[in-house]
Amino acid sequence: MDNQTLRLVDMPTGSQCVIVKLSGHGGFRHRLMELGFVRGEKVRVIKNAPLHDPIEYEIMQSHVSLRRIEAQHIEVVSLTDETAESYSFNGTITEETTRILGERGKTISVALVGNPNCGKTSFFNHATGMREKVGNYSGVTVDSKIGIFKYKDYTIQIADLPGTYSLTEYTPEELYVREYVFDHHPDVVLNIVDASNLERNLFLTTQLIDMNLPMVMALNMFDELERNHDKLDVEMLSRLLGCPIVPTVSSKGAGIQDVMKNIVDVYENMEQNTKHIHINYGADIEKSIEILKGIIKKDAVIDSEYPARYIAIKLLENDQTTLKAVEQHVEFEELKKEAVEQRALLEKSYREDAATVISGAKYGFVRGALAETYTVGKDRSKQKAYTVDNFLTHKWLGFPILIFFLFFMFLMTFILGAYPQEWLEMFFGWLGGLVSRLMPDGMLKDLIVDGIIAGVGGVCSFLPNILILFFFISILEDTGYMARAAFLMDKLMHKMGLHGKSFIPYIIGFGCSVPAIMATRTLENKKDRILTIITVPFMSCSARLPVYLLLISAVFTTTHGMLVTGVYKGLVLTSIYLIGILFAILTSLLMKKIAFKDNSDQFVMELPPYRLPTFRNAVVHMWDKSVQYLKKMGTVILVATIIIWALEYFPQHSPQIDRYTAQIEQISADTEMDETVKAEQIKQLEFDRSVVQTENSYIGRVGQAIAPVFKPLGFDWKMGVSLLTGLAAKEIVVSSMGVLYHADTDADEHSSALQASIQAQTWTSGALKGQKVFTPLVAYAFMIFILLYVPCVAAVTAVYKEAGWKWATFTVLFNTLVAWIMAFLVYQIGMLI
Repeated sequence: MDNQTLRLVDMPTGSQCVIVKLSGHGGFRHRLMELGFVRGEKVRVIKNAPLHDPIEYEIMQSHVSLRRIEAQHIEVVSLTDETAESYSFNGTITEETTRILGERGKTISVALVGNPNCGKTSFFNHATGMREKVGNYSGVTVDSKIGIFKYKDYTIQIADLPGTYSLTEYTPEELYVREYVFDHHPDVVLNIVDASNLERNLFLTTQLIDMNLPMVMALNMFDELERNHDKLDVEMLSRLLGCPIVPTVSSKGAGIQDVMKNIVDVYENMEQNTKHIHINYGADIEKSIEILKGIIKKDAVIDSEYPARYIAIKLLENDQTTLKAVEQHVEFEELKKEAVEQRALLEKSYREDAATVISGAKYGFVRGALAETYTVGKDRSKQKAYTVDNFLTHKWLGFPILIFFLFFMFLMTFILGAYPQEWLEMFFGWLGGLVSRLMPDGMLKDLIVDGIIAGVGGVCSFLPNILILFFFISILEDTGYMARAAFLMDKLMHKMGLHGKSFIPYIIGFGCSVPAIMATRTLENKKDRILTIITVPFMSCSARLPVYLLLISAVFTTTHGMLVTGVYKGLVLTSIYLIGILFAILTSLLMKKIAFKDNSDQFVMELPPYRLPTFRNAVVHMWDKSVQYLKKMGTVILVATIIIWALEYFPQHSPQIDRYTAQIEQISADTEMDETVKAEQIKQLEFDRSVVQTENSYIGRVGQAIAPVFKPLGFDWKMGVSLLTGLAAKEIVVSSMGVLYHADTDADEHSSALQASIQAQTWTSGALKGQKVFTPLVAYAFMIFILLYVPCVAAVTAVYKEAGWKWATFTVLFNTLVAWIMAFLVYQIGMLI
């Protein structure tokens, strides 16, 4: 190969090269630098995705995927050619005092800061005893969580902040962490660093050093470093970085006590050890920093609010958020003018923009520090963790394996969940029968048996299925497969108007829409974020699952064995989820043409090493979900069920109801009639009376009023009312059906009371009189409506918080319209066929 500059996209699979230059601008360029794509860094091409885009690369001991169009912006030279020049190491300088914020007492506030996938939330959970979400992909922590750790007589308040690669201004996570540190003034910053990926992780550390705050470093996943037979002089690195460094293994809780001891030591000795280490960026940059610092220190307000050196560096990087933060101060115009001049001098001298020069200098410092303290071992166990990708992201096997995982997840939801679901159904059936026998007839008995037990009990019986679904989602998250799913799906989703990273919120959306909507913060582009937010509700959340399980179990039955029946039901359920994904894609394509025509996104994503999921995380995840589910049962759903029952129970008297009551009393008093005939007539009259009473109840009147809207879809008025109540929470649809369809507590042993009642429902009037209400066609149309219509109030609120009221309104109206149209088409076309 000739000694010439190439583009990274031109390098063949398996080849190695060295980065010469990055083109491009803005957030995309900075994200590349944060992930290690800087001048002089070695890159190896791993593989193309099954659809030939994106491409997986190995850089700084980690794997990163880029689209071809992004790789086009990176100039490289082959490893066989002359190696590219890299940034130099200039050591450190010690000249400023550490900022001491607030009065010192026995309560220490700590901000947890680190890269995604560095084990930050695991550390937080072990330290505080809390059970926050842990996953092996970026974006698990999307807000701060506060936990408490007691050490001696100190109370350590730990804030778990979102994972971020740097503290620039290009993603919500970066700004959130930066603003948290400045607004909340933590006493100590605890920097969690992945010990098996030091070069890339320490880039964030250099930015924390610039912020001039007391810091302790937890060198996490230290067991992986030792397994790789790497050698690290922790003491020497600690001196170079100017902060205590403690090896930890957060997944096992190892080293946490030592970290807390060092936090207390740093806090106690703050006034004695006030000297702070700074990175020496080289003569030219340091000269510019000093000039800007001189102007900043003229304004006592700026100097007291922010570290002068940090502000100077940010102004040289042309950080607009920093510029806005200081624009109200006295020396702003002089400061802004000088920053422009100094930036121009640096760019002329280095022939690169100033932000790239400073980032390169940071990496130069990191490389120099590691050259003096770190030796890479021969056994790279971490790279062995990627070998399973030979199958999971294979060009022929990748998609079939992904589809199999999703289908297997739904199949197990049925097969494994069938047994505990049946036990719970039997329990609530037994409980309803017991209460019915023990209590005297009256309104209270009806409330407990027909309202609370039939409604809430019907929903509770699906808890095992939901926990199994969350268990599988937890496994996908913990192993790191989520990022692979995004890697596989990116080109396909990009063609359809979505971002590959959107696939992660979509998978989370199978569990719950609210955290899925919040997880869109990992998308750097605002339009990508909004587009994903408004399409996430099409992912079928676990709250909808009880409705599917109820109808599929009751209506979609076969005479074959359990396995065949389970596969049949699993296919029906899988089809519902796939339809949700399809409509997310179609909506995205539509919105791309209407509202997001000029959207240009990039796909830059780390592929973390596979890690074995811990039993603890899986169980904790399931336990938390069960607690949340039961809380919802005891609050929202219980209250809603009682209200629905009351609206269905009253009024108890009307001319028609009274006529049926009189006839029943007359037949009961007839001593000459055959007892068998008498019992049959009374049973029929009681049934007719209950139908009339339900139709004339308050909720029946509402149902009759909205019935014309749902009649073209094949739904009776009770289904319409159930959909209406489901606006609060989708589980209420099942409890509403339990109340409205008068589930019989004496149902046979092979089906639940509600299933038996649904199977027995017939039309009481009109052209369909006497025919089954719930045919497979009607049940499928109903499930499609449940899938597509407006999400619950909590999800709509999340859309409002993340995207604004216009998009929240759009979600309510658009989703409901789409649901009606699709259910109409399914039913009407099905009837023709």
